[in-house]
Parts: sequence; C-alpha cells; structure tokens
Amino acid sequence: MPGTDIPPLDGPRWGPKSGGRARQLVVICHGVGADGHDLIDLAPVWGAHAAPDAAFVAPDAPARYDMDPPGHQGAGRQWFSLRDRTPSVMEAGVRGVAPKLAAFIAAELTRLALPPDAYALVGFSQGAMTVLFTGLRMPTAPRAILAYSGALLAPQSLDAEMTGTPPVLLVHGEADEVVPVSRSRDAETALRAAGVAVESLYCRGLGHGIDDAGLSAGGLFLQRAFAGI
Repeated sequence: MPGTDIPPLDGPRWGPKSGGRARQLVVICHGVGADGHDLIDLAPVWGAHAAPDAAFVAPDAPARYDMDPPGHQGAGRQWFSLRDRTPSVMEAGVRGVAPKLAAFIAAELTRLALPPDAYALVGFSQGAMTVLFTGLRMPTAPRAILAYSGALLAPQSLDAEMTGTPPVLLVHGEADEVVPVSRSRDAETALRAAGVAVESLYCRGLGHGIDDAGLSAGGLFLQRAFAGI
C-alpha cells in the first residue's frame, strides 16, 4: 500500500501479559472524537487469557476532531472527517488515512521483530470502518479483523482491491443510535459475497458500545486467529 513516507502514528501500548517477547500484535483503532486511550483498556481483558503473548497498541488517529463546539479545543481525534457523510466523501476519507495506518502496522511489526502476518486489527465505530477498509487491502493480510459498531465503506471496490480474505468478526448493538445495526448486516452480506469468512454477533438492547458478550466473542476470535504462532 503506498504512502509509507507519511509521518507515523503513535499511541498507548500494553503487554505482552506473559512478560516475554511479543509473538503477535493487536492494533486497536478508536472511534471518532476519542483517542487511543479510549480503547487500550481492551488489552488487559484480551491479554489475560485470549492473547497473553500479544503486544497491543491503540494509535491516536492522525487528525484533530473537527466537529468540536466552536471555541472548544478537545483532545479528540478522527481518522477522517464526518462533516459530509456522502458515501463518496467518506470513501475518499478512508482512502486517505489507510496508508497511514498501513505504515504504522508495518513499523510496529518491524519494531517487534514479528512476521508480516502476525497481527490482528480491531476497530470501534469509525475505527471499525478504517480497519475493515485497510485490513482487506494490506500487502500481507491480518490474521483477523474485529469490527465493532462499524460499517464497510466502498464495498463495490472489494473485488478489484482485496489482497486477502482474513476472517472478520462483526459485532453490533441492535439498539445502536449512532451507526445503525443495518450497516454491519450489509457488511456481512458484502463480505460473504467476496469470499470472506464472517462471524457476526448482534446484541439485543445494546446501543453504540461494546458489552461483555462482544468482549468474549472478540477474545475467542483472537485466540483462534493466533493459534500456533
């Protein structure tokens, strides 16, 4: 993926829980208006049992959140702007940020002296949109993509642009008031049509968030993805 000359991302890191050398990498991408600290607490949950040999990192998105109230300078970040949610505009946004995330993943794998496929991607909301788009187009596919409360952007380009078929877990609250659950259902249909193995969990009564069921499903998915490495 082009664009590796872009300045690198950075964010909080955790693990491995085992205390030894990392054998896998998990990159966690936050939602719009948040930063890496928002989701790094997922690391000890999954690192305790599912992925004790994994290093976790939650990079801050590269741009400052552009929908803060006037005069408010918050610490929130965004992967791309959501001021205009026209599909073509959102596609252009994720295409612009994908090379930055790809470069970050490559740099982390090199830093940890890991093979190019020893990683998984996790994202929530806009972060889920970003990891789905990027992960399906990486030079070396991830072991798994976990997308919480997200959507699949530019599904029409999958056939021409996919570089691999990593397994995907989709988790979405059926009462999500921010990103409708239909976006994950549509993603499931498109991914299956493209030959991707998909597992899905639709959580009754859950809004825009991650609950214990989603955490458990994610832990099992990571455990299977990293089995044997």
